[in-house]
Amino acid sequence: MGLISSLKKAFSKPYKPISVAEVKDLLSSGAALIDVRSAQEWRTGRAPQAKHIPLDRRQTNTAGINKTRPVIAVCASGVRSASAARLLASQGYDAYSMRGGMGAWRQAGEPVR
Repeated sequence: MGLISSLKKAFSKPYKPISVAEVKDLLSSGAALIDVRSAQEWRTGRAPQAKHIPLDRRQTNTAGINKTRPVIAVCASGVRSASAARLLASQGYDAYSMRGGMGAWRQAGEPVR
């Protein structure tokens, strides 16, 4: 393995950051969407397909998350979802993080409950 390949591997993300449009495509193909925000944030509005698993509980709770399907993490802005996606990827999930979080979801005109 060459130096460039080694550096790319060392600095690559174990998960994939994706746009709202890409999230919708994955959801239509059976992916799971987990919302890692706090309970208070969750109550302010969520994507209809999302399952609520706050990041602090995500560290120990993988119940109900199927390893055979892609998993997309979402938060308010994309920072916590990146942490969650990194954790999921380290546990063997095909993990994604939605860029821009719920702010991007709302801005794209997607439904919120």
